[in-house]
Amino acid sequence: MTNGAAMEGGCACGAVRYRLTAAPIFVNNCHCSLCQRQTGSTSVVNIFIEKEALVLLTGTLSEHVVKAGSGGDHSICRCAACGTAMWSYYPRLGRLGAGLRAGTLDDPGKVRPDAIIFVADKMPWAALPDDIPQFETTYNPAELLPPERFARLKALIDRRAAGEG
Repeated sequence: MTNGAAMEGGCACGAVRYRLTAAPIFVNNCHCSLCQRQTGSTSVVNIFIEKEALVLLTGTLSEHVVKAGSGGDHSICRCAACGTAMWSYYPRLGRLGAGLRAGTLDDPGKVRPDAIIFVADKMPWAALPDDIPQFETTYNPAELLPPERFARLKALIDRRAAGEG
């Protein structure tokens, strides 16, 4: 959500439509080699949000499991019709939080990364903006996110540690 308005998006063929009912917890632009391989691109921009704030409006998803950098299962949810990657579930948050692909938003310019991560793996010719924090690998969210957004992330991590998701 930006300015109080819900954000919506969908896949390339239009079969899948979704709505975000909360603002992102955080947004990362990841340049790790796994994201490069799994997306077939130079990086991925993921909007992390509570799963209950991501509402599937139409369409059917298929899931494809690959390994995350941690070695745990990373499930990529794709439009069953066209294969567009819509969001992922990562091991740290399980199914409590989703990493939504920012490029699937109707207006992807409404979100801006909080951080650019794994710049050590970026393509040598990829230019990065100077005004977004950059990290060789990752960062401590408590040091970067505003307190209210970090509290939302911590609540998900705590629920996951308690056996949910």
